[in-house]
Amino acid sequence: MEVILTNDIQGLGYKNDTVAVKPGYGRNFLIPQGMAIIANKSNRKKIDENIRQASHKAEKLKKDAEEIAEKIGDLVIQIGTKAGESGKIFGSITPVQVVDGLNAKGFEIDRRKVIFPTQIKDIGEYEVKLDLHKEVKHTIKLKVVAE
Repeated sequence: MEVILTNDIQGLGYKNDTVAVKPGYGRNFLIPQGMAIIANKSNRKKIDENIRQASHKAEKLKKDAEEIAEKIGDLVIQIGTKAGESGKIFGSITPVQVVDGLNAKGFEIDRRKVIFPTQIKDIGEYEVKLDLHKEVKHTIKLKVVAE
């Protein structure tokens, strides 16, 4: 079943993308939640017209995302957390903590834009991806230290 996404869905696609999903997932979850519409002829025409009208706005959003990525550069975020003697932290590092670190440095990023390659449960240095735009991804360094 092909659907057109009305929202960005991590792991599936971005807004206005046409993706193939299993019929049950489309009919029982995506469409009732308002995250997608059926990819028929009339809906494709509407989406194409919306994309054409929003292309100028999309270029501005991409340019803004590129500027943010350039300003962030090789930024290192340091997060202090409670840890045991072996270097294991209590709990794990969350995207909210990374966003708080970015906010402290003067960057406002949505927590859903922070992507961890693996769960962070130890003290050390990690790389975290920021999904700033459909075409703009940026990697920052995260340093987890014991308090």
